Amino acid sequence: MRLLRVRPALLTLIIASLLSSAHARVARVEVFSRADIQEGKPFGAVGPYERVTGRVTFALKPGDPHNTQIVDLDKADRNPDGEVEFTSIFEILKPKDVTKSNGAVLFEVSNRGGKGIVFLVNGTEGEFGDGFLMRQGFTVAWLGWEHDIEDLPGRLRLNAPVAHLTGGKEIRGLVRGDFTPAEKKTDWPLGHILLGLNGGVSYPVDKVSDPQNTLTVRDTPAGKRQLIPRDKWFFGRETQGREIQGKLVPDPRYIHMNDGFQPGKIYEVVYSSKNPVVVGTGLAAVRDFFSYLKYDPQAVAPVKRAYAAGISQSGRFLRHYLYQDFNADEQGRQVMDGVLAHVAGAGRGSFNHRFAQPSRDSQPMSSIFYPTDLFPFTDLPQKDPVTGETAGLLDAPVKSKTAPKIFFSNTSYEYWGRSAALIHVTPDGASDASIGANVRVYFFAGLQHYSRGFPPAKTMPGNLDVTAQQAHNPNPIQWYWRAMITNMDRWVKDGAEPPASVYPKLADGTLVPFTKWAFPKIPGVTVPTEENLAYRLSFGLQWKQGIISTEPPHMDAPFPGFVPQPDATGNDTGGVRLPELDVPLATYTGWNLRDKSIGAPEQRLSFVGSFIPLTRTAQERQQVGDPRPSIGERYSSRDDYKARFEQAAKKLIEQRFILQEDLPAVMARGQKEWDVIVEGK
Repeated sequence: MRLLRVRPALLTLIIASLLSSAHARVARVEVFSRADIQEGKPFGAVGPYERVTGRVTFALKPGDPHNTQIVDLDKADRNPDGEVEFTSIFEILKPKDVTKSNGAVLFEVSNRGGKGIVFLVNGTEGEFGDGFLMRQGFTVAWLGWEHDIEDLPGRLRLNAPVAHLTGGKEIRGLVRGDFTPAEKKTDWPLGHILLGLNGGVSYPVDKVSDPQNTLTVRDTPAGKRQLIPRDKWFFGRETQGREIQGKLVPDPRYIHMNDGFQPGKIYEVVYSSKNPVVVGTGLAAVRDFFSYLKYDPQAVAPVKRAYAAGISQSGRFLRHYLYQDFNADEQGRQVMDGVLAHVAGAGRGSFNHRFAQPSRDSQPMSSIFYPTDLFPFTDLPQKDPVTGETAGLLDAPVKSKTAPKIFFSNTSYEYWGRSAALIHVTPDGASDASIGANVRVYFFAGLQHYSRGFPPAKTMPGNLDVTAQQAHNPNPIQWYWRAMITNMDRWVKDGAEPPASVYPKLADGTLVPFTKWAFPKIPGVTVPTEENLAYRLSFGLQWKQGIISTEPPHMDAPFPGFVPQPDATGNDTGGVRLPELDVPLATYTGWNLRDKSIGAPEQRLSFVGSFIPLTRTAQERQQVGDPRPSIGERYSSRDDYKARFEQAAKKLIEQRFILQEDLPAVMARGQKEWDVIVEGK
């Protein structure tokens, strides 16, 4: 492959490469800009970095055996060479002097078009924090892989092809959307709403009068649906603006309820649509971009080792990517050397079927019963006792000899909201499952799905959707990420084994069915009545071909569910525990219930856990009836607490879950927690 040298430019699009290899599926790379970051300030011995942005044009042959798993690829338009072309935007941070790179790219699978890994790993001080990733010499890269996000500045989006039948005839099918409002609303977008924000652009309604179009309401995920009469709702919305505000107008991407959608209720709309996007091209785009960076020595940012990091939706994307054998490029070469799939639970996702909506996930009260938590869950093959099917998540990459080294990491939330136990328990729930030699499973106990700042609050400003009964769990994930990235690079580069898997087990009682879950009876704290379960779902007779014909799907028997058993303080056991759990000032859970102000207060809230501080003195504890020993009963002084906290932190350093260089920051956080919780500063 041949790459033309690009002159620095910030104003206009420059064609930077024309790839001529018959096997290269990256057809063109166009560089929009190159710019020094932080005005050329050096990052330690690695020196200055630059930001490169541009567009990639991909070209896929539908008949290639490495592309046949892409649903409807054969139904997309083709160029004169018989290939399907599509484009995506990329962004790369790289050392200006490539000889000072560590030879590895950390590719963040973008979550709904965003970029978060630098902020998460480097810290929040400025755009690049303390420069951790840069000081290590990593190239950091992003690429748009998802089609159903708004085309807004700064968001990475895939411009995917559309499928159609022979002669250009349109393909039609059913699309489903669901939502649970946090306040009364008359209008709701058909696309997925995530944490109060527009997380996904929907397929539009095709025929508003189609008898297949239905709207139902229910109280709980498994509750009985009640059909809402057709004259009570409308595909449209009220206009906004001074002159025409409140006028009801048709809109194929909105639904209007005459009497308003009620908070805490689950609404589900099924409607007819047309022109499905070839969603699986997003998986191929990630594959081929990795292949380009790794195997083309004249790439914009050539590397020797390739790591993919995915968080939540993006972690599920990586599980799906591996399951469907996308880690082999069109020449059969392995592209990802390491995978860090974080807070994905047992899930995959809507990443490669007809009318798929990649933004849909799986939450306690929305995005329910989508093709997310589907068998198989474990990396090694297991047998489903109900269907008789035997399979493992990594069967395909093992067969193609392209299985990377993998970290599957989860927090306490995923055991309640994402069926995380299924990745290390047999499908019959009888025993702990074996884990493959190239896989590590890490349970980071006492954290919620995403980290929030300290001190915590019961909601986020301007976002009613996360208004909870308890303050959100504020425990940080940053230090674990820095250690995981370091451990993965050493594993791939030098063969240095990372820490052994750490997760709760049935064998030692740290993992239990909900009926045996024993949480302390803390005054003023209402506990969950159930956890999310993964159901065997039937999407219709053509599901194996990637076509859904049954919406909503039929529900069959659920897989068994398990949650970590807490200790007497209420903090989860069986995992990697921050000093906050071993030297506690509070209880930190992976669950939190909805505040009554947003409806359904008996149901769990999406993504967040609870922060429940301990009482300060024995007298206070006795007055309120708290069974947890108070802070004063646990520690003789601030110095006693500090010494124990430091000992717990150093234990994690010895286990290689925290880096030595992060000890001062860990200790500073512990001191801040004492100041706020104990001294009220």
